[in-house]
Amino acid sequence: MPHLIFRPYRPSDARAVSQLFREVYGDHYVQPDVYLPNMINQHNAEGRWKSMLAVDDVRVLGHAALCHDTPADTTELALSVVHPAAQGQSIATRLGRELLSRSGSMGFKSVSIKQVTHHPYTQRMAANIGFHSTGLLPDYVPSPFAEPLPETIVMGCYVAEGHTRPLPDIPWPDSCRGVMQHLCSVFGTHPDTTPLSSLPLQLKQHHKRFDMVIQRLTKRLLDQIGQLPRHWLISVKLQMSRHFAQDFRNLAALGFTFTGLMPTSNTNGWFALFHRGAQSRHLNLHCPHMQRLHDDLQQNANTQSSAEALNRDRSAA
Repeated sequence: MPHLIFRPYRPSDARAVSQLFREVYGDHYVQPDVYLPNMINQHNAEGRWKSMLAVDDVRVLGHAALCHDTPADTTELALSVVHPAAQGQSIATRLGRELLSRSGSMGFKSVSIKQVTHHPYTQRMAANIGFHSTGLLPDYVPSPFAEPLPETIVMGCYVAEGHTRPLPDIPWPDSCRGVMQHLCSVFGTHPDTTPLSSLPLQLKQHHKRFDMVIQRLTKRLLDQIGQLPRHWLISVKLQMSRHFAQDFRNLAALGFTFTGLMPTSNTNGWFALFHRGAQSRHLNLHCPHMQRLHDDLQQNANTQSSAEALNRDRSAA
């Protein structure tokens, strides 16, 4: 068996890295930049990607990178791919572990990861190298495996050595207390004195889903959200604050289900995740807390669909 070497990316690797993605994913990978070797070089030259490779004497067999769009405290472990001929050698795990070991010296306080749910391997790998699953992004991207349903993602967070990313020490609603107490035991807590960052309100469409980013859920904004079309599938990232319990109840009244947390990119804070509308599916997730969030979302989505169908039947009658 050829000897494997794990090393940082070089500009001469661009074409081989692009070919690796083509061989594994065909035309279905969700990040189109990997199909242009010039863009792979550009991202690494400008520091947006910090790529690490597994190579033998002949070819590139594995790739992973730390990715971020702008200077931030948090980066993402992403673009992980292993050639089929080299699977079973823990290459993705070794690449991820090497990048995490370097993340602190690169200036990052934490690293996030998006774990696919089509198979359990990414979730197991993430847990093995120190990530803790924190939340769900339902129906997030078109499936890179050519499946008819979009891929639901499990968010994970790794805190670099010497840093912390605590949660506010506040009361949690009964229905999510279990998962929140678990996350508090993992990341710790602090008095809720963290100021809100200056996040602009955002609403963007991605495929069939609408994504919202909210700094503070005021009554006026809540009323406006309530007037959005009921058939819209909406994912909300709400900056975590001492108002969480009230925000939780207000969004639940509008049909939103809490799906966990993800770290914000430019502060030491967290987003609370809420989702309205989800495609029916069965998932077996590695983390039991994420499984509970998924099951709650499916149950609530099915209940809402049944209620809407009943209302349509009454209106037709």
